[in-house]
Amino acid sequence: MKKSLIITILATFLVACNRQGNSVRLVEDKSAKIMLQGIWLDSEDGAVSFRVNGDTIYYTDSTSMPSYFKIIDDSLVLGSGTKYAIVKQTEHTFWFNNQNGDVVKLEKSDDPEDEHEFVHDTPKVLSYTHQVKTDSVVMYGGERYHWYIAINPTKYKVTKHSYNEDGLEVENVYYDNIMHISVFKGANSIYSSDFRKQQYADKVPADFLEQAVLGNMEFSHVDSEGLHFNATLCIPDGASCYLVESLIAFNGQMVMKLVEY
Repeated sequence: MKKSLIITILATFLVACNRQGNSVRLVEDKSAKIMLQGIWLDSEDGAVSFRVNGDTIYYTDSTSMPSYFKIIDDSLVLGSGTKYAIVKQTEHTFWFNNQNGDVVKLEKSDDPEDEHEFVHDTPKVLSYTHQVKTDSVVMYGGERYHWYIAINPTKYKVTKHSYNEDGLEVENVYYDNIMHISVFKGANSIYSSDFRKQQYADKVPADFLEQAVLGNMEFSHVDSEGLHFNATLCIPDGASCYLVESLIAFNGQMVMKLVEY
């Protein structure tokens, strides 16, 4: 009985110590954060990398959002949760491993002119397209069909995650679009509806769709099934896109299918 009691007490003590150790390791290193305040330059070419003010990192790129950060357990931890191991840190030196494992070597600026690299107060939110309206008339089976497309920019924000030249994760924000399609047979409307990127959730992977913008809508062709329109969903400034077809039948029914990616 005594042996079991001793084992239980020891186990409880070890668990408590482990929890205490974890909490200690997760405590933010305030002194390291203080040393990181200021403007930091690439040690090799002298280019401005970023500025640290308080608990926020600011970038020279006018489209990159500021990033909240902490320094925990010898790592630079961004607000997204991405961690970078700190190799060396002094009052005027900051080295860390980027996402490729390369050592990025920075030194603190003492030139007041470097402040001019951060003249933008608020990073720009970019529109992936401008307002576009197109329409045309097609004939099929002796009938006249008039289609109309409107691409309308919105204030819905899409956040894209990428890496800058130093290998730090940055966020760029874009405005998404709403597409509108109307189809008329003579003077009669057979279809009219808006398209938002959320409607393509069953055709495009969720992790891609989260960073993608509904960038374009184009008429493709008409055949015995109806009028075919192609929507393009792309991650801005990237090579990856999905092309999804919307088929509008002559009775006004609409179905979608993935064409390519």
